[in-house]
Amino acid sequence: MNHCILLVDDQRDILRLLHSTLDTLKNDELDIIEAPSGEEAMLEMGRHQIELLVADYLLPGITGIELLHKVRARHPNVKVILISGMTDRKARDEMLNAGAVAIFDKPIPLADFLDVVERSLGLVRTIFPPESDARTQAKRSRISDLLANFRQDIKANAVFLLNDRGLVMARAGDFHDSSMEVSLLSALTAIYSAGLKIAKFNHQESIEQYFVFRGGDQDLLLIPVDVSYSLLLAGPGLAKRENIIDTVDAMLAVRNEVGRTLRSMGVTAELKEPPPPPAPQKRSKTGELLPAAPPSPEMEALLKDAARKKIKQEEVDAFWNQAAEQHANKTTNPEVISYEEARRMGLTPDKK
Repeated sequence: MNHCILLVDDQRDILRLLHSTLDTLKNDELDIIEAPSGEEAMLEMGRHQIELLVADYLLPGITGIELLHKVRARHPNVKVILISGMTDRKARDEMLNAGAVAIFDKPIPLADFLDVVERSLGLVRTIFPPESDARTQAKRSRISDLLANFRQDIKANAVFLLNDRGLVMARAGDFHDSSMEVSLLSALTAIYSAGLKIAKFNHQESIEQYFVFRGGDQDLLLIPVDVSYSLLLAGPGLAKRENIIDTVDAMLAVRNEVGRTLRSMGVTAELKEPPPPPAPQKRSKTGELLPAAPPSPEMEALLKDAARKKIKQEEVDAFWNQAAEQHANKTTNPEVISYEEARRMGLTPDKK
């Protein structure tokens, strides 16, 4: 059965962009229809069985919100995505409350747009695909109930278990506005990865960093489970001063439960020390790498002897005194000689 998508915008460039973006899915089951106004969109709704309506908020004639209500009155199961140049939060809440599954500001984030289309139509997800191997499926089934119970207890909008690529391994609930889910999870994954690097360079024996974002559509709290997985909590008021300690404690408790489940399936990893930084290499004036200076034979002999026997302090002092006498008057510039060398070569004026 084909899925019919109706695109409505009075700007031809936007229609072409959305149409060509949907074509990148290479899904033969998608039928895409275009309309330049809300009135013509209503005519197309009478000719086709539309499953997904994508409409601009500001249309000539009836607005996108009015079109949404008219469509829902006849076809209550139609999913609606609205596109708007308005960033006002009240306007976004109005569109969400009207029943839009997603709202995108211009310029449209195309990856998020395609992800919402796939989720709305129940298509196989190609933009942010879930892992589907047997072990992952078993992992989801054993963790999903734990996340669902935690979400209900803490009264959150959503709880996610993410892997280190930002893919959702298990979830309970949804964001207040899931329009930008792909971009949001990608950005949070970058923060999670940066936190792991800081923990390594800080020589932390355990992963104990937390990331809190307060306000906006919802509060967000992200904590690592291990070096491969993290927990994300989303909901209103979770990071308020009077709630934050209890929220973090609850997340740590559920993190321990999730960690035990993951370890029982052998899918966790340990925090490792970062490799030491490479030694700086010297370059010539032209930028070419210079070969490393060979070690002093005397130093090599001293180090070998030190490995076999304990060197006395006076022997060490004697070595450095001898080296100082031999090299003290030597210049580092091969084109310059010392005054003593010049005197021996007869290049200085005789004393009178």
